[in-house]
Amino acid sequence: MNILHNQLAPLLVLAFLLITFVISVVEKFADWKGTITYISETFQNTFIKSFIKPLIASLVFLEILTVYFVSIGMYELYFYQEKETALLGCTFSCFSILYMLIGQRIAKDYPGATSLTVYFILSVFGVYLLN
Repeated sequence: MNILHNQLAPLLVLAFLLITFVISVVEKFADWKGTITYISETFQNTFIKSFIKPLIASLVFLEILTVYFVSIGMYELYFYQEKETALLGCTFSCFSILYMLIGQRIAKDYPGATSLTVYFILSVFGVYLLN
């Protein structure tokens, strides 16, 4: 129980990020066509409208990397008190959120960009706790 007590805050941050990104990836794969349609409509008046599919694919790749490193990092942190993989997970989470932020700003979806702030702060907090 002492291990859990010593690493409770980073484990909770990692659990939140894991839930967030797993659901995000599953939603994209479950309704790929709908995702492409929605994002294409969002960016129809921007210079990136022709690059939607590769941009979404690269976002999904970043999110999968996040899920991988966060899940393995949670395991290693809990059982071995190793922080490096979990730190990578939080770092990839930051990159993923920054990637989405750029998209929201290009689309001029300022409320959407603002809502990413909470996720970014939590990801940076995870980096802080694990660094």
